[in-house]
Amino acid sequence: MLRVIGAGLPRTGTMTLKRALETLLGAPCHHMSEVFADLDRQAPGFLAAARGEGADWDGLLGGYAAAVDWPASAFHTELAAAYPEAVVVLSRRDSFDTWWRSCNATIFTGMDTGEYATPEWTAMIAAIWDKTFEGADRADRDAVEAAYDRYHERVRATVAPDRLVEFTTGAGWEPLCGALGLPVPAEPFPYLNTTKEWHERTGNVPPGGIGAESDGSRGAG
Repeated sequence: MLRVIGAGLPRTGTMTLKRALETLLGAPCHHMSEVFADLDRQAPGFLAAARGEGADWDGLLGGYAAAVDWPASAFHTELAAAYPEAVVVLSRRDSFDTWWRSCNATIFTGMDTGEYATPEWTAMIAAIWDKTFEGADRADRDAVEAAYDRYHERVRATVAPDRLVEFTTGAGWEPLCGALGLPVPAEPFPYLNTTKEWHERTGNVPPGGIGAESDGSRGAG
């Protein structure tokens, strides 16, 4: 049963948020990394949901206490209805420009031709992109920025204020613990999957070497 639903876009500290929520809740948190580990089942399931063909949320997310990052965050409205007691966390970067630079240096480079780009995964990503960004051309920065702003406005308009936590990258334990009614852990807040770490892990080195396109922020993935 989900206790936390992430509404934040990829590259808004979602890997960091995953680790933090797993620490707080003592249970797994769904993330795109979970899809990669169960690609044959998860990609078709989320693709069907994106196409409006219905979704078995308990089947896809059973055993998880939280879900952040794509694909789940694209369905935050549906998940909020399915799990009415769950808190909704809107993770954000400090600006569109920061988010855009990070995405172009990392996930956008593998969305079409990456290691996991099976036909169903590629179709799932395309459908989720269109659902989130209203069909904006990924190469059209201005169109994506406008859709990005509208997306955040939709989240704020559709999630009840008493359920919504806006979480800026680097905010630490307090916003999450306050929303969940949990004590702040003694351990430091995690910071994972920066642009530099993403390049080191994937081997996708940008021109100029590792770190050449780093956005300099912590916990960006």
